[in-house]
Amino acid sequence: MTHKAGATGAAGSGTGGLRLDIVAGLTAAAVVLPKAMAYATVAGLPVAVGLYTAFVPMVIYALLGSSRVLNVSSTTTLAILAGTQLGLVVPDGDPALLVTAGATLAALVGVILILAGVLRLGFVANFISTPVLTGFKAGIGLVIVLDQVPKLLGIHIHKEGFLRDILSIAQQLPETSLVTLAVAAATLIVLIGMEWRWPHSPAPLVAVGGGIAAVWLLGLPALGVSTVGLIPQGLPSLTLPDIDLVQQLLPGALGIALMSFTESIAAGRAFAGRDDPPVNANRELLASGAANLGGALLGAMPAGGGTSQTAVVRAAGGRTQKASLVTAGVAAATMLLLAPVLGLLPHATLAAVVIVYSVGLIQPAEFAAIRKVRTMEFRWALIAGIGVLALGTLQGIVVAIIVSLIGLASQEARPQLHVIGRKRGADVLRPLSPEHPDDETFPGLLIVRPEGRIFFVNAQLVAEGISALVDEHKPRVLVLDMSRVPDIEYSALQALIEGERRATERGATLWLAGLNPGVLEVVRNCGLADRLGRERLLFNDRVAIERYLALPSAGP
Repeated sequence: MTHKAGATGAAGSGTGGLRLDIVAGLTAAAVVLPKAMAYATVAGLPVAVGLYTAFVPMVIYALLGSSRVLNVSSTTTLAILAGTQLGLVVPDGDPALLVTAGATLAALVGVILILAGVLRLGFVANFISTPVLTGFKAGIGLVIVLDQVPKLLGIHIHKEGFLRDILSIAQQLPETSLVTLAVAAATLIVLIGMEWRWPHSPAPLVAVGGGIAAVWLLGLPALGVSTVGLIPQGLPSLTLPDIDLVQQLLPGALGIALMSFTESIAAGRAFAGRDDPPVNANRELLASGAANLGGALLGAMPAGGGTSQTAVVRAAGGRTQKASLVTAGVAAATMLLLAPVLGLLPHATLAAVVIVYSVGLIQPAEFAAIRKVRTMEFRWALIAGIGVLALGTLQGIVVAIIVSLIGLASQEARPQLHVIGRKRGADVLRPLSPEHPDDETFPGLLIVRPEGRIFFVNAQLVAEGISALVDEHKPRVLVLDMSRVPDIEYSALQALIEGERRATERGATLWLAGLNPGVLEVVRNCGLADRLGRERLLFNDRVAIERYLALPSAGP
């Protein structure tokens, strides 16, 4: 009975659930479509490409994805990454070639994600740690904001890198178009005011509508305000990828695919309801890949799941992917009916939309929280952010991954070594520490507990650490408590065999305690178990202490 009730509740009570999804889809469309057009300009593409990306990929993901509410279209991060790559391939900004290159890039991203799904590489999403992702997104946010500032001011600069762009903007400030700046300021006031007063409101739709109305009624282009211009009316046409661009776009596509999947899986998990099925990483790869590949054939740019638009769907009561299908339907209707009107949209308005929804990538509070907990991870975040600003966005992904892997290797390279003692008057074994100065040890017996996998990276350090403890304590019996070692690699095994020989030369006898099944099998296969004998392979530290105290030579 309980199971049936839960199933009924999850279904959303029929028409009531459908009504909620329709409302959520319409609400999301009011937020997603203006942002999608804005993100297309970030990538250097026509605004129509943003509408295509909010149409085809969204439909495909809605049919294939494992998340009930994830909204898939363009995002700030993917837009700036795509723009960076397209700028390298199409430096002269030819619109037709840009669209073809953008579709080729999206197709490559789709193929990479599908292959990763077939190979079940969903775990790759964990390659970028949360602190590193925080730094990377902050760097991306700063790049996006600076990239939009010239559009707010009505000026043009030649992009040469973050710091040089700041200088270029400063030099051209006297050429600011006051009318363009006024349009941008009005848009910012509307966006910030509405988001503050009514979170998840259709503020972008209001801002875009206001910008179009101002152009129409006040004749702003005659006063120097730049507009989007002609937008093709109708559904997107078939766009075939350009094979000649594949080699140039492939490195960037790898980074974009990783970021698309990382963002999508994070957003999908963050907004999963209590009764929702778990988000399946490998299925997400296939669904995201198909969404990108299908979108590419109809002129879309690289797509992924977005946190902000998914938050709108969830806040508006969306329960299933029907909400995304409604949003995609609104995108199609917009392309069919409203394209001529959207051509009146000021670039300053789009830039303001991009800035307002990109600033959220910069999270000073998150940096502070990381620093409060772990200084090392705080450094990783800073390095990732600075890497984006100094080297560029795509190189910043590489920096982020390398920093994450170095951080992981540094932690794995220095596993903890604890000397174990016994709480006085109790059968409690624990690492010796200044907090428990009364814990007892046993003369001539040294129990050392390594923690973590021992392999070629850390084997020598572990051996040196144990050797130093032997020199310090000069035990008759050295017990290695291996209960916290899940695996031991061949190089580490050789170091263990050598360590046993050296301990014997120093007058100490090596015992092994608490071997996990996998480690025990390795120890047996290499012959060390036969060399030690069954009496020196012990069940745990307590057995080792009992056996040691029973030896005739035990004692002071």
